[in-house]
Amino acid sequence: MAQEDIPERIPTFEEEVSPILKEVVDSVIGPNTTYNHSKVGVWVNQIVEGCMKEIRALPMPRKYIVNCTILQQNGAGLHAATSCFWDNEADTSCTCTRSYKTLVVITTVYGLQL
Repeated sequence: MAQEDIPERIPTFEEEVSPILKEVVDSVIGPNTTYNHSKVGVWVNQIVEGCMKEIRALPMPRKYIVNCTILQQNGAGLHAATSCFWDNEADTSCTCTRSYKTLVVITTVYGLQL
């Protein structure tokens, strides 16, 4: 089989989206950022809008939902759940958790086939 006959591997949704989530979160929340309740709303908006802008530029025709949660690292727990009724073959999601000194950022993108 000739080299040109081997089909190019298509990256998975997670392989495409995960680096974007990390990059956007890290650009909004720096490593030395301290949790500040009055700034959390701004940070969340910057993260979801930045992620949406970058993800929409990918060559994947989907509908996207971006969710971001920021919580202070103070020993309190967080329990969350999501339930979806979707096409397991076509729809997917990717979650990125970034921990910093005083806060944790959890960002999830849902990609729904058109």
